[in-house]
Amino acid sequence: MSKRVHIESYGCQMNFSDSEIVASILAKDGYTLVDKAEEADLVLLNTCSIRDKAEQTVLNRIDGLNHLKGRNPDLRVGVLGCMAERMREDLLEKKKLVDLVVGPDAYRTLPTLLDEVEGGQKAVNVLLSREETYAEIEPVRLGSNGVTAFVTIMRGCDNMCAFCVVPFTRGRERSRDPDTIVDECRQLVAQGYREVTLLGQNVDSYRWNVDGRGAVKDPTVPVTDFADLLERVAGVSPLLRVRYSTSHPKDMTDKVLAVMARHPNICKYIHLPVQSGSSAVLQRMNRGYDRAWYLARIAAIRRHMPDCAISTDLITGFCGETEEEHRDTLSLMEAVRYDMAYMFKYSERPRTLAARKYADDVPDDVKGRRLQEVIDLQMKHAGERNRRHVGQVQEVLIEGVSKRSEAHLFGRNSQNAVVIVARHHAGTELKPGDLVLARIVSGTSGSLQGEVTEVVARRPEAMAVAP
Repeated sequence: MSKRVHIESYGCQMNFSDSEIVASILAKDGYTLVDKAEEADLVLLNTCSIRDKAEQTVLNRIDGLNHLKGRNPDLRVGVLGCMAERMREDLLEKKKLVDLVVGPDAYRTLPTLLDEVEGGQKAVNVLLSREETYAEIEPVRLGSNGVTAFVTIMRGCDNMCAFCVVPFTRGRERSRDPDTIVDECRQLVAQGYREVTLLGQNVDSYRWNVDGRGAVKDPTVPVTDFADLLERVAGVSPLLRVRYSTSHPKDMTDKVLAVMARHPNICKYIHLPVQSGSSAVLQRMNRGYDRAWYLARIAAIRRHMPDCAISTDLITGFCGETEEEHRDTLSLMEAVRYDMAYMFKYSERPRTLAARKYADDVPDDVKGRRLQEVIDLQMKHAGERNRRHVGQVQEVLIEGVSKRSEAHLFGRNSQNAVVIVARHHAGTELKPGDLVLARIVSGTSGSLQGEVTEVVARRPEAMAVAP
């Protein structure tokens, strides 16, 4: 009998990419993917631990699945990813909520662990690795639009930011062989994909052929840094757009910016998390840079690419944050004027440096008020930044049907702004994967509206790949 698995992903892009690795491993073990938990023999939740709210969302979902188990006693439920590593005892032993717990570096062991579950045991593997990159596994593209894809280039994180649990749930940094990355991008192009996003917890620290101390492993093989990798991926095909996430301000180099400026198919968009505009808060956060350093990186981006869009992450109410330090964040936002931002109240996470060293002493209502001030200012800036596109003719890669109207499609420009266009142009129906020129006629804080002036390229079954 066929085995059916349903996979749900929560949190960051890395989790969604990991789910594609899991799907590939299980497909080789005889599992068929299904869209609904009610149709599955096995439900896997790929989880996030970055904030308490993210974990509560998963715990609520597990409760719902346990009700489903009441109707289907043969159903098995597993938790994967960061929450699996952090809460393994609660999930398996104390609350006995699930049958299977597997950390981010142990997905290859899933078939063996599932055999244990079928034998009536609970199964767990949350061991972290200094080597695992899943480099040779070809992902199964889940929920794919056939246009855009994630490609993981590294795993883990060596930055010990005081608020962050990632180093404890995903382990140390290790970079993937650049040849396997380029090969994966070539395969995607051959399948008709038009855009890749290179993923890593901190892509700027990508380095191949060096050990954990930075020493060269093989003197006969050149060291590849992130700028080198970015250049190689950009050379796969001129019609393959390239993005990446996430950057770290302390590690971003002018070499990377120069490569971005040199290649028109590398999108002019950088996600550069600042977290706070206060140097004192940044020091408590253990971010490795201060306000002046960050603003110098912003200036470098503008110097290399004046049209580059910049987004960020912002945390309000971190331990000890004063009103003056909060105003430093608002003033930095005024100085940078981000195109987009992810904005959150500080949420203390167990085992982190902040949980061990600092009191979570900013009242929740103060955190909320400060967050709202950040959101209001960002909405103002986003509207201003989006309106700067009005009147320009821009390349837009069509990705899918607009949520609001079947008569319209959405895509993104190089700056990662969503552009809404009519589904038909000059008697031709546009489709996902088409590359068009669109004149931007209006903009809000959330999206742009465009009129197609020319179809640059229809989505082919396959594109030309550089040798």
